[in-house]
Amino acid sequence: MTFLSLALLAMQPAPPATPPAPAPVAAPVKWATKEGDVAIRDFRFRSGETMPTVRMHYTTLGTPHRNAKGEIDNAVMVLHGTGGSGKQFLQPQFADELYGPGQPLDIDRYYIILPDNVGHGASSKPSDGLRMKFPQYDYADMVDLQHRMLTEGLGIKKLRLIMGTSMGCMHGFIWGETYPDFARALMPMACQPVEIAGQNRMWRQLLIDGIKADPAWMGGEYKSQPLLGLRTAASLSVIAGGAPLNLQKNYPTRDAAAAYARERVERDVASRDANDMIYQFESSRTYNPWPELEKITAPMTWINSADDFINPRNLPYPAEAVKRMPNARFRLIAESDETRGHGTHTWAVHWKADLIDLIARSGG
Repeated sequence: MTFLSLALLAMQPAPPATPPAPAPVAAPVKWATKEGDVAIRDFRFRSGETMPTVRMHYTTLGTPHRNAKGEIDNAVMVLHGTGGSGKQFLQPQFADELYGPGQPLDIDRYYIILPDNVGHGASSKPSDGLRMKFPQYDYADMVDLQHRMLTEGLGIKKLRLIMGTSMGCMHGFIWGETYPDFARALMPMACQPVEIAGQNRMWRQLLIDGIKADPAWMGGEYKSQPLLGLRTAASLSVIAGGAPLNLQKNYPTRDAAAAYARERVERDVASRDANDMIYQFESSRTYNPWPELEKITAPMTWINSADDFINPRNLPYPAEAVKRMPNARFRLIAESDETRGHGTHTWAVHWKADLIDLIARSGG
């Protein structure tokens, strides 16, 4: 090669540097869980109906610890929302923030219990065969079944903490009034301690009516799922659970928003049973802890989100309620494009510090 060739070669621009490899995406944590069932015998519902056996399914993480009296003293129960199941609390946005070493609910320290409420998940429900002949359970029945599952099935006399989201939040208020000494601390998220009325009852009623108005529902005796009714119900659920700023950020064009909404509805419809859904939403009909809030004496941190359609930020109830509960604190999470509307309760990054504080002020 001549000198000129070498000179020309030296003048060529250097080849571009190889771009750095993207950082590896962390694999989802596979939490070690155990599952079981507790058979609740001869249960009488508040409607007067009875069942010889109600199956309560649960998932657990961690190991029960027993004190000097032989009693389990590290149990934490987390209660899901309408239409959910205990397994929803294994999702990364919840579990990966809470259950690991040194985290607020470190499973080396705590025994985590995730029930499927009656009418949900793998617990007894209308779709098991009784359809609309299944007992008309309400929230008080659900809490009683949780209590019997804990005491009769798992041998637990006292909980370190009850957390609950949405319906589970409302169950937390019922627990605080019905069994005021059972939990050392309460953390309800995404609800109000008042009768479900106004807009909140309206969208639920429209959802139920939408299913029943589908001729394919056939009074609950359908041969295949009433898809038009379920589509109405799923569409209402998508709007009620929406987060305006977050959705605008993630779906900023007409086509992206439409595609996401359609996909969400299709996925929801595919996972539902019409009768189960009717029961799940109708079970809130008797909820109203407002008259007896003074019975709630356990340390409580109650969290709502400012972009929650179901629990609007401008209702006056939180300010009035905390005056009547001696150890309660309320925080409204400010709306941002990172909050998730009603679903903010499942994204622990938004309230993890509140949980740490509650554990500390209720005995460490």
